Amino acid sequence: MADMENNVNTQAEEVNVNDLIRIRHEKLAALQEAGEDPFVITKYDQTHHSEDIKASFEALENQHVSIAGRMMSKRIMGKASFCSVQDLQGKIQCYVSRDSLGEEEYAKFKKLDLGDIIGVEGYVFKTKTGETSVHAEKLVLLSKSLQILPEKYHGLTNTDMRYRQRYVDLIMNPEVKDTFIKRSKIISTIRKFLDAQGFIEVETPMLVSNAGGAAARPFETHFNALDEDFKLRISLELYLKRLIVGGLEKVYEIGRVFRNEGLDTRHNPEFTLMELYQAYTDYNGMMDLTENLFRHVAKEVLGTTTIVYNGVEMDLGKPFERITMTEAVKKYSGVDFSEIKTDEEAKKIADEHNVHYEDRHKKGDILSLFFEEFAEHHLIQPTFVTDHPIEISPLTKKKPSDPALVERFEMFMNGWEMCNAYSELNDPIDQRERFKAQEELLAQGDEEANRTDEDFMNALEIGMPPTGGIGYGIDRLCMLLTDSAAIRDVLLFPTMKTLAE
Repeated sequence: MADMENNVNTQAEEVNVNDLIRIRHEKLAALQEAGEDPFVITKYDQTHHSEDIKASFEALENQHVSIAGRMMSKRIMGKASFCSVQDLQGKIQCYVSRDSLGEEEYAKFKKLDLGDIIGVEGYVFKTKTGETSVHAEKLVLLSKSLQILPEKYHGLTNTDMRYRQRYVDLIMNPEVKDTFIKRSKIISTIRKFLDAQGFIEVETPMLVSNAGGAAARPFETHFNALDEDFKLRISLELYLKRLIVGGLEKVYEIGRVFRNEGLDTRHNPEFTLMELYQAYTDYNGMMDLTENLFRHVAKEVLGTTTIVYNGVEMDLGKPFERITMTEAVKKYSGVDFSEIKTDEEAKKIADEHNVHYEDRHKKGDILSLFFEEFAEHHLIQPTFVTDHPIEISPLTKKKPSDPALVERFEMFMNGWEMCNAYSELNDPIDQRERFKAQEELLAQGDEEANRTDEDFMNALEIGMPPTGGIGYGIDRLCMLLTDSAAIRDVLLFPTMKTLAE
């Protein structure tokens, strides 16, 4: 019975909405017939925004301004009315009266709908209640809204619909707009920081014949003009290293990469990655740069080096902790991998601790699995985890003191990997052997293994200087600095399953 009542209510709402949409179309048709089609207007002179007017009220009181935006509320009170106009910065109230506009224009105003985009010219004043407002002397309809916005008190709360109709989400939820404005500032701050350090921003191909540089499965496509199969890049690494070979010394790129993997709160198959490479430094240099960069971005964007995510404080102002992967595993699992000598011993320990592994896995792979299982989620404060096993690091220099490990670090905050850095492998002979091992893994069924890139090998044989390199997940950084629960909350248009017709 309840289901029947819900269905009846839903059908009634749909009929009502359809009637309202029909009325809006009729209003537009009437305007067009009267020669007042709003869609023929090509520009509007917008002199001020809402928050600028409020912040500069003393200077602007009684001054003439021109604002534009979406009408979000309207109160008709006989000969005078109020409406609110929402622009990029927020909302501002407008006082609209028959005496100021004239009877004909005031009648047109009363026919406007919520969601319509209008331009308002008038002078700045404060109402008796102290609210900064614009007294309208001229009002023009700039665009007719033919759809119905969500009910103002409940807004757009359906999460799936918010992601699918981000344009409505931005209109109805001011905090969403703030998040994306902040995201833009984060990225521009990063660019300014690196530019000041002498880095050059570059662009490298998205369509590649060999998607290397990371352990991930690529998307594949076919290029008709060349009748060749291509892949979407999973990393920026191998092309940026070519530029280091070419002598550019300090390069970075911020761009989209694509990985054919699952969706969750921290993963989207299309995401923003920044990679940078610097000649004549190593992973220690990358640690120093990262610490300075994260601290600078937080200070510029938030005004503080202490950030709060989901109620947890993280302090970027203090020196970041540094711990090796072996030390972290020992600290949080009690297992000391420095005492484990063989792959068989490692597998036996994994069995005892219920850590799942594959037959092809070696001691280094199992160390990494232990880290993911026991240590990663404990790393809340900024922490550099260093000295990874060679098995999981095919593009990284070996540690001279221990060839089973490489000069690599990952930085963690809130239990999340925030970046991944190497002392880059520049020995072409060693690199070819690493690629060979990756090809063997590929043959064994590892779809995320790297393939040998012969052109990259040629570049290494020409000669690459000692180099430090790093990759940053821009979306996760934006999540932390905007206190956003999921990666979709910081992607304007996240990947969504197509709805059935």
